[in-house]
Amino acid sequence: MHWPIDEPEGGSVPLRPHPQTPVGEPGVPDPARVDPLVLGALLDRHGWRRRGGAAGRYARWTPPGPGAHGTSLLVPESRAFPDCEDLLGEALTALARSGTPAAREVLVGLSVPSDEIRWSRDVPQGPAGTLTWNAQEQLRSAARQLLLAGALAVRGRAGYYGGRHRRQAQASLEGVVVGAAPGGRGLTAFVPVDAGRPIAVRLYHALYATREAVDYQRATGGMEAFDAAVRTGVSRELTEAIVALVRGSEGAGIALEWAPAAGVPEGCAARPEPVEFSPGDLPALREAGARYLTDEPSMPVRITGAVVRMRRSGPRGEGTVRLRVLAGAEVPHVRVALDEESYRTAVHAHLVGLPIRVVGRLERRGGFRRLNDASGVVPVQVDEAERDRLMKSLHENLDFFEEACGGD
Repeated sequence: MHWPIDEPEGGSVPLRPHPQTPVGEPGVPDPARVDPLVLGALLDRHGWRRRGGAAGRYARWTPPGPGAHGTSLLVPESRAFPDCEDLLGEALTALARSGTPAAREVLVGLSVPSDEIRWSRDVPQGPAGTLTWNAQEQLRSAARQLLLAGALAVRGRAGYYGGRHRRQAQASLEGVVVGAAPGGRGLTAFVPVDAGRPIAVRLYHALYATREAVDYQRATGGMEAFDAAVRTGVSRELTEAIVALVRGSEGAGIALEWAPAAGVPEGCAARPEPVEFSPGDLPALREAGARYLTDEPSMPVRITGAVVRMRRSGPRGEGTVRLRVLAGAEVPHVRVALDEESYRTAVHAHLVGLPIRVVGRLERRGGFRRLNDASGVVPVQVDEAERDRLMKSLHENLDFFEEACGGD
């Protein structure tokens, strides 16, 4: 199941749902590769209770929850224990058979060392303590937006990204898996350390900076702290994600926990406190988002792109083309208004399967997807494979030719 980003032209962030881990299938870790200390740390993190055991040899863990029933786990203190691998194998088998969220989350943490990001919202409960479908969707949507904001911040600092860096940011989230808490009241993202730790670390700093900036604005009315927070990764995308998380609730929180197998990243607290936001924070967050949108400047660029759509109102005069960006800007597509001569050049390049190069200013309006003051339009030579691909695109989309010749 893939969750689409709730933004226009934004594509989707392919966050995979939390995996089930049946006995005997891949996903249950090899006991020979499991560190007992890491297993104990994950059990403690996910609510399992230590009920004694032989000191210095092994510990007994029971399932989480008041009055919980189920098989207890014997976990050795270290691999020096004589029956270490046998006990670990029995514990992992019991976790796989359990099928409870707390057991699956431990197995995920063992299979792929992951930093965990948790979202929670304080909203009215439905029947049997569950949340409504809309409330659960709002939580999932906000979580997606927040992860994307963190991934964008890893690509570079900006108050507003729009369409910039979006493809690369989405690709960096492909390995993330998610799991919902019982009743849908919370959500956990498992961010693999190998590819995703920079995202988790950036969110750690950005969320605390956002909390401090909101407190400063509410105390003084000033927005200076939000300006300074951009260097930590705060952006319009991040403030909008927090607004989406808090809106309609009595409060919301985001907590981060580091993968025990990877240790604590430099400059971060070992046990970060959850960052919490309330409805009273929404005016400051919305004002900050509007400020970021207004202050982010347009940027001069020289773009190379393939013409994928052409349009003008008559057989002569200026027209508009849409380019699939090949180089020069971190956006997938841009729309460019051209004078008559430049439009003719773009048409000819399209018909012979060549991209064009154009100079202009990438405007923040429309999410940095529009190029203004365009000039210097010239065809660009490409290798035969790319040219053949562009020509194939032309033959598959002959309606563009009609548009180029004056059709509306």
